[in-house]
Amino acid sequence: MAEFLNHMLFGIYPYIALAILALGSVIRYDREPYSWRSGSSQLLRRKQLMWGSVLFHAGVLVIFFGHLGGLLTPIALFDALGIPHSSKQILAIVAGGLAGILAFAGATLLLHRRLFDPRIRNTSSFSDIMILVLLWLQLVLGLGTIPVSMNHLDGHEMVKFMTWAQGIFTFQGDASSYVADAHIIFKTHLVLGLTILLLFPFTRLVHMLSAPVRYVWRPGYQVVRSRKLGLRHG
Repeated sequence: MAEFLNHMLFGIYPYIALAILALGSVIRYDREPYSWRSGSSQLLRRKQLMWGSVLFHAGVLVIFFGHLGGLLTPIALFDALGIPHSSKQILAIVAGGLAGILAFAGATLLLHRRLFDPRIRNTSSFSDIMILVLLWLQLVLGLGTIPVSMNHLDGHEMVKFMTWAQGIFTFQGDASSYVADAHIIFKTHLVLGLTILLLFPFTRLVHMLSAPVRYVWRPGYQVVRSRKLGLRHG
């Protein structure tokens, strides 16, 4: 039973989450383009929003690219460059820990603002609050993995997750076996992370996929109001 559950969560569920992430995002952008936004309540508790948003986004960006590069960079490349797994583990603990603290502080400010200001709470949807709570819990779990990782400074535990992630993206049928004996906090962290990816297309997180890059090459223009037209309407 334990082996079956492990295979379902870490061998099949990743593909379900990634498929819904990709297809759901494309379908939402195609069918509901005007909902492709983060929504704004910046006129309320603006200072708390600014601090929370800056801390959260700065921390999450470091965490995201750290996880992406750390998990998907081929192990053979680290070996070829002479980077020991122990050094990579220590770097992940230090950099990930600092970024996690920043993101956690920011998420706490944002969650407090959304839950304890009646005006903001009343204009928030269920998905707005739910995804913020899940992100907050995910950051708690991520920080909770640090004490466990401190007991595996040789990097052996990290290699398990690198092998698992690369096995998923190379469609290895036995990828789930690589994390079968991992600590429960790592497994919970992985499952919640996959769940956030699954829910991604149905929440305000879709704004992460948008960037105003078209403004870089768009020819400039200036809106000019005619004085005569203004006088006429006046």
